Amino acid sequence: MTTASPYPTGPSPYPTGPSPRATGHPYHRLDHGTGRHRWWRAWVGTSLLAVAYVVILLVLFGVTYGLGTALGAPELPDGGVDLGPLGNTAMDLVSIVIALPLVLLATLWPARRPAGTVSSVTGRLRISWLGWCLLAGLPPLLLLTMTAFLLPGEPGESDTWVGWRSFLAALAVLAVLVPLQAAAEEYVFRGWLTQAVGAFVRSPWFAVIPQAVLFAAAHGWGTRWGFLGLLVNGLVAGLLTIRTGGLEAAIALHVLNNLLAFGASAAVVGGLSSDETAADAPWSLALAAMVTDLLYAAIVLWLARRRRPQRLSVPAAPPASYPDSARTA
Repeated sequence: MTTASPYPTGPSPYPTGPSPRATGHPYHRLDHGTGRHRWWRAWVGTSLLAVAYVVILLVLFGVTYGLGTALGAPELPDGGVDLGPLGNTAMDLVSIVIALPLVLLATLWPARRPAGTVSSVTGRLRISWLGWCLLAGLPPLLLLTMTAFLLPGEPGESDTWVGWRSFLAALAVLAVLVPLQAAAEEYVFRGWLTQAVGAFVRSPWFAVIPQAVLFAAAHGWGTRWGFLGLLVNGLVAGLLTIRTGGLEAAIALHVLNNLLAFGASAAVVGGLSSDETAADAPWSLALAAMVTDLLYAAIVLWLARRRRPQRLSVPAAPPASYPDSARTA
């Protein structure tokens, strides 16, 4: 007579072969990293983001108009109130900054993932890497500055110095608002829109191209060269975002570019009153800006090979599996 074995029989509850290795997701595919991906989340989030932005913008316009009228400010041709060159510029910047918290809220819901995942694959803005990218942007931007000074100015363009008092006051306001404005645009275009498209496509190119076109169009229709320059800027910033795993490189380039542009405008009489944007750039300045963007990209990619910023999200740990209790005779 045989006795029952005190050990479990049948297939082993433990894996006997190599298991597939879990990998993280690149930046544009982070919507798939939480297990909550649904096809409708990106569409609903984009729609709510757009509607909320328009509503808050109208409220901001109404409050500004009411306060300006109460203070006796003159009216602008477009129906707003004239707060002066610096005041009008500040309001224009604030009207873009309000998009930043809306993107973070849309990432929380309906995207249903941590707000920090729109900053980088680590779930936060990597301050150290942002600092390195700012340093990487200084040589190209200094080169662009020198090139811009050597290029002939537009007919009727003012070159009268505003004076140190006006310039420093403008610089103080710009130093606070321009980084927030530049970051807000990056969180909308290189952040939310890139990840919204990336929720449906695997190719980084298909995720990057739509936001670059929308980014260029959002600046208005000026010259063909100006549009092309903005398109190249959007493509470079988008690809750097995916290659480095976050928005830091794009934010650094945008901040430095805008500080240079607004600072130059603030230095001359009537500069901040101009309604021209990068979309209106002549071919010479647009070409110089494109070369600057490509040079910046080359420096950041070289720096990324040395600093190795995280490019993929940390894969979610698989659920623990335990063998069935051993059967006893």
